[in-house]
Amino acid sequence: MTTYTLHLPRDARPGDPTALEESELVKDAFSWGAFFFTFFWFFYHRLWLAGIGVLIVVFAFGGLLTLLDVHPLAGSVAQLLLQALIGLEANSLRRWTLARNGMAMVDAVTAEDQDDAEAQAFARRLEARPSAPPRPATVSAVLSTARRPEPVIGLFPDAERPR
Repeated sequence: MTTYTLHLPRDARPGDPTALEESELVKDAFSWGAFFFTFFWFFYHRLWLAGIGVLIVVFAFGGLLTLLDVHPLAGSVAQLLLQALIGLEANSLRRWTLARNGMAMVDAVTAEDQDDAEAQAFARRLEARPSAPPRPATVSAVLSTARRPEPVIGLFPDAERPR
């Protein structure tokens, strides 16, 4: 089972089927596409800043390995580890970019595949009713729930009330 996150525009209302057309479902797992195709995967998903950042990091890392005259086997292992890091963080960068572009994460579902996750998330979202705005609390309710100060034990003698 894999976890997926549902991202909708910030102004989307619960139960509104038109908002689901603009939704994004992001898998919370290792991205094999980002592992093998690095910055091309980011550009394919229209993650321009993240793709440019990954492109710069990959070339700078390769240049650094060449500059330091690292053994080719050690350099290959280091590049493979960098690719693994990119694969691990790719979907997190995708979620970050969506949040930055006004697509808030509104739900997380666990499913076998993306189709099941989409069906579950959309069903939950369509069943949700718009909530009423919270009523302001009355003064008596706030005063009745306030905690009474208790004596402090320890190194804070100024905080204790005089007896």
